[in-house]
Amino acid sequence: MSLIAQVLVGLVAAIHVYILVLEMFLWRARRTRAAFGTTEEFAEATVTLAANQGLYNGFLAAGLAWGLISDDFAFQTFFLGCVIVAGVYGTLTASRRILFVQALPAAIALVFVLLTA
Repeated sequence: MSLIAQVLVGLVAAIHVYILVLEMFLWRARRTRAAFGTTEEFAEATVTLAANQGLYNGFLAAGLAWGLISDDFAFQTFFLGCVIVAGVYGTLTASRRILFVQALPAAIALVFVLLTA
């Protein structure tokens, strides 16, 4: 696999590790609330839900990391596809910003992975 594809897959994995940290551990922090556009009351009421979402983002990151470590094309394409679907769904149901933060980087990475297959 090309170095560019590896870097892009790693970047998408890192984004999802970052989201995991925000949602699982920093959900009530002022900067996290500002990033997600939530109030202190909402963050407090949804802390368990956010942690659950963070865990799922961690699974996406783990799948991408395994795809990199094992150089497994199927793992990379599957998990990048999962990120794209989740990003499109999040765009339609939560925030348009998700398209640019999650779906677009994953789509670009997927193109490079497919080009090097």
